[in-house]
Amino acid sequence: MTTIPLPAALSMQGKRALVTGAASGIGKATALVLAQLGADLLISDRAPLNETRDEIRASGGACTVVQGDLTNDAFIASLFAGGRIHAVAHCAGILEGRPWNEDKAWHERFHRVMDINVRVPLQLAAAATDHMAAHGGGNIALVGSVAGKTGGTSLTTPPDYAASKGAVHALVKWLSRNAVGRGVLVNAVAPGPVETPMTRGFNLGPTLPMGRIGRPEELAWPIAFLCTSAASYLSGAILDVNGGAFVGP
Repeated sequence: MTTIPLPAALSMQGKRALVTGAASGIGKATALVLAQLGADLLISDRAPLNETRDEIRASGGACTVVQGDLTNDAFIASLFAGGRIHAVAHCAGILEGRPWNEDKAWHERFHRVMDINVRVPLQLAAAATDHMAAHGGGNIALVGSVAGKTGGTSLTTPPDYAASKGAVHALVKWLSRNAVGRGVLVNAVAPGPVETPMTRGFNLGPTLPMGRIGRPEELAWPIAFLCTSAASYLSGAILDVNGGAFVGP
């Protein structure tokens, strides 16, 4: 059987990649895909990362674990205090399951969602841009959502989540304009509903064009692509990865 070598443009051999939200869902799947491409992984989450670390190492990949809270400015700074990071896949985020108009702590919830889903990616990407620009460039991939384009795939989509992801899409464009001249490419994917712990309980599959929601690895591959040199002419792009749930500009 002939083995086809991985094209150089897709290889992450000799490169270090940071993946946030790597304990589960899209973040974990992205870390595993980047490991397959040969990246040296730095994985981060508030939740325990033992399972992701063990799977990466079992596949022959290299992995360092840093558990912490991305809302802490000092923690974000610490992620870039070591050796060079060539790529960042920021997959961490939150989606509140309770109906917003029944949540007695609505104001606090809104600020928490905006803090985690908007301020954190801005601060993380800004820190990554400065780090990468000082080391010859790099790639940053954020995670938006179809909800940020359409307001949601159903009436159950919380308005705070939809608004936060629309803000992420705007940030990708702003960050791109400020980073591309420094050798740093900032892009994103906009998933439709994906089977993760965050979406457990949302029975949207039968309403979607494919009759099912996405699998984490179906997002992980496009995100990983944005971390490679194969995406060398993409900047400010938001890739729709939603199984046909949204087709439009």
